[in-house]
Formats: sequence, C-alpha cells, structure tokens
Amino acid sequence: MKKDFLTLRDLCADELNAILKRASEFKAGKDANACPLIGKSIGLLFEKASTRTRISFQVGIYQLGAQAIYLNPNEIQIGRGETIEDTAKVLSRYLHGIIIRTFGHKIIEDFAKNAAIPVINGLTDLHHPCQALADLMTINEKKGRLKGVHMVYVGDGNNVANSLIEAASVTGMHLFIACPEGYEPDSRIYKKAVSEGAYVKILRKPEEAVKDADVLYTDVWVSMGQEEGAEKKKKAFRAYQINKKLLSLASPDAIVMHCLPAHRGEEITDDVIDSPKSVVFDQAENRLHAQKALLETLIR
Repeated sequence: MKKDFLTLRDLCADELNAILKRASEFKAGKDANACPLIGKSIGLLFEKASTRTRISFQVGIYQLGAQAIYLNPNEIQIGRGETIEDTAKVLSRYLHGIIIRTFGHKIIEDFAKNAAIPVINGLTDLHHPCQALADLMTINEKKGRLKGVHMVYVGDGNNVANSLIEAASVTGMHLFIACPEGYEPDSRIYKKAVSEGAYVKILRKPEEAVKDADVLYTDVWVSMGQEEGAEKKKKAFRAYQINKKLLSLASPDAIVMHCLPAHRGEEITDDVIDSPKSVVFDQAENRLHAQKALLETLIR
C-alpha cells in the first residue's frame, strides 16, 4: 500500500527516527554507491519558486539511481484546465512517486487521494514537512538529542511553524513560539498538538521565550504568495528579530536556524546568521540527506 508524506504526522515516531538514522548514514557516505531506486522515475510538480527543495530533491533522486522529471504547471495540461484528479491518475501511470510544491494544502490532499503513487509535500501554505525533517536532523546532530530540547521559533506562524509544532509533538521537543497577536500558527494544528500532550507554548515577548533556549529559529516575515499587506506585517514584526541582543539571552551553546532564503536585516541580522552559532547552511545541506532517506523509504 502506498504511503504519502503530506505532513510530519504521516510518520510515527519509529518511522521518523528510522528516516533520521538513515539520513545520517547517507551523510556519512554509507552505501554511497548504492542505487536503491534505479530504474524509477520521480516527478517534481512545482507551482512555487524553489532553490533548496528543487535542487536537493533532484540531486537526491539522481544519487539514488532514479531520474527526476521536472513538471512546470504552465507546460503540462493542468495549466490549461485539466483537473487535479485526472492529472494525478495519468501521472500515476508513468511515475513511481511525485513531489509537489504548491499553494493551498487541499490541492496536494486531492492529488494524493487520486494518485496511486507516493506523494511528497515539497511545501504548501499550511505545511513544510521536508524542511522539518532536515531541521530535526540538524538539531539531533548539534545537540545529540531531540526530546526535551528547548527550541524557540521567533516570527510568523507560517507553514514552517506549523510543521515544527508537529515535530515537537512527535519528538518531545519543548517548542516556544514568539509572535505578535494575529500572526499565530494554525489553531487546529496547535490545539491538536497540545491536546495530545505536546509541550508547545505561544508567547508575545521574544525575550521571555528565548531565555536559556537551546535552539533559536526564524523565517521570513512575509511568505511567498502573501505579499499583500507586507509593509503592515513587517511593522508588526519589528520586535521579533533575532539579533545579538536576543541571542545573548539564550543558552551559551545555543544554535541559530533559518530555513532560508533569509531577508537579512529583517528577521535576522548579518552578525547572527554569519556567526559561529549559526547552523543554517548545515540545515540546508541536510535537506538532501533527509529527503534521500524519505524517498528510499516511500518509493520501492
């Protein structure tokens, strides 16, 4: 039976741990010459611009022995009105799996319902689970554990924040989210995690949230496709910048994370993102290794 990866909750704790372990093996060079997906074809259907997601998946697919087929929506019939359902059924006859990067989360849910092949969420407006996989891999590398890690996300309650809430729920991390009123993560995702016992708190003051933190994390204040009202939003987030002053309140061995691309001088300052505490480029590299482990697990 095929398995999709639309949100982090599609993996139980054991499955997540196995993928993270396998990702570390890939990074260490184990089975470097193995091609477990040789002869497979995997599609990348992207409606949103991408650097890390597209390139890390294309390289990972190649390294696993499969071929990546990039699908520009404007160059296939879905761009001319063919339904998601029909597209999913047709592509299932050709491909062994597909990564989709789109806007509304319902689009990828509808595609997965009609596809006979594994569907992987490369990003929607609601979730960014592949990013969360790489984040967990990075934290585990730097801190040696996930359970009980004090993680603080400072900024907009967007798709990254939503996936981090689910990550905390599965791993036992302690997650604090510092954001202005009206910019909280999705309430359904938050309430579900809390009801299941996850340690997730929403605070208004970044200084309170980051006290003794092990990990500080941020993302852009204005996400792709949400540029309307950007100036108003940026004004609301002026006090939510990760800078040296805020970082000084965290644990002495705290690390700083950002899913990139960064708007330097807005959500994070140069002297922080370029500092020895920053692990953002390790984090970006780990997209490749974590996604290879995910592909190997889902596509056989």
